[in-house]
Amino acid sequence: MSIAVPGPNPADVAERRRTLRKYQWGVTGLLILAAVIFFACSWWQHQDANAPAWVGFVRAGAEAGMVGGLADWFAVTAIFRHPMGIPIPHTALIPKKKDQVGEALSTFVEEQFLTPDALSAKISENNIPEKAGAWLAQEPNSQLAAQKAADILARAVNSFDSAEAEDLIRTQILDRMLEPEWGPPVGRLLEGYIADGKAEPLVDDLIDWAHAKVLTLENEVIELVDEKMPAWLPRFARGMAGDKVYVSIVEWASEVKYDKNHAVRQSIRRNLELFARRLQDDPEMVARVEGIKQEMMNSEQVQAMPGAAWEAFREGVAKQASEPQSFLRTKIAAEAQNFGVRIQQDPRFRDKANEIVDKAARWAAENFAGDIISIIPETIKRWDATEAAENIELLVGKDLQFIRLNGTVVGTLAGLVIYTVNHLVFGA
Repeated sequence: MSIAVPGPNPADVAERRRTLRKYQWGVTGLLILAAVIFFACSWWQHQDANAPAWVGFVRAGAEAGMVGGLADWFAVTAIFRHPMGIPIPHTALIPKKKDQVGEALSTFVEEQFLTPDALSAKISENNIPEKAGAWLAQEPNSQLAAQKAADILARAVNSFDSAEAEDLIRTQILDRMLEPEWGPPVGRLLEGYIADGKAEPLVDDLIDWAHAKVLTLENEVIELVDEKMPAWLPRFARGMAGDKVYVSIVEWASEVKYDKNHAVRQSIRRNLELFARRLQDDPEMVARVEGIKQEMMNSEQVQAMPGAAWEAFREGVAKQASEPQSFLRTKIAAEAQNFGVRIQQDPRFRDKANEIVDKAARWAAENFAGDIISIIPETIKRWDATEAAENIELLVGKDLQFIRLNGTVVGTLAGLVIYTVNHLVFGA
């Protein structure tokens, strides 16, 4: 399937075509002039045997100029089409040989330009990291770089299909969370925390909460004791009993809180250790945890999480990318500016950056030069042959007319020189 051939800008096509025609007619006019002079001199010599000697010189120059002009017209025309429409062999080279030209051009570019050594030399010559560092070290430039980087990130995120992103989150996070049993790893984690003493703050928090809760239950305790006491006892006696019970509870809660080796604390620790072991070894406990896991993971809230998480992430990135003072852009700008300053001030860091860029260029040339260069022959093969010839002629045809001009001029001079030498050596 043929594709459109990149050519001159449509606005310039007409002007290029007019310029080409002007040059073509100008050079053709010179060729016609040489032909007129040749035939005029030939007629003069034929009509007058005593024609001046200079007529022979002019005739020889015009003849050679005409031949040179015709030869170069043929050569230039043969590049793009058959001269006069005659299918002479080895003419219309671009339409016929464009595929071979594409292959040869790609081979030439790959062997001469996209080699590891050539790229390395060019990169070293241009000091890319140093120039980039000098540019990024300026705050307006680092902010511009941050804006561009954030925009690229936002576009990349928006380019993802939401359904595919949700499926990715679901398969890579939720489904993987469902695969293993939760009980044994949670039990091992809890057991390690207990062994390292990291569970003690949990015990302290639990007891502190219980102690604080007890301090708020005075009225409830007194009322409960009052309800349980015989109704025939005087109210003040029931109240004294309630107060005594409440004070005893507070004292007991305080003992548990401040005595690190209290029996209640030890009981809590033992139960935590037992719970950790049961999570690992007790099939019934493991099954209960698995049931809780399945119920939780299959809930509507969890199942809706991938979509909600992706939308929140996408909107967050878009918002961060659009706001100049956002954390994302501020962080990128700061890191970019720090990179630029360090490149300039730290020779070792600069040398390391140069080394990384050089290795990256060499690696790219070694691994992807062929793929990159393959664009040339593949694209040229898809070009329409006639259109390719026409567009290339529009681009370079004006300059090729000078070949025709030179052919006519050089031919004229060569003919004049040859005729002169012949005249001097062999006479009239």
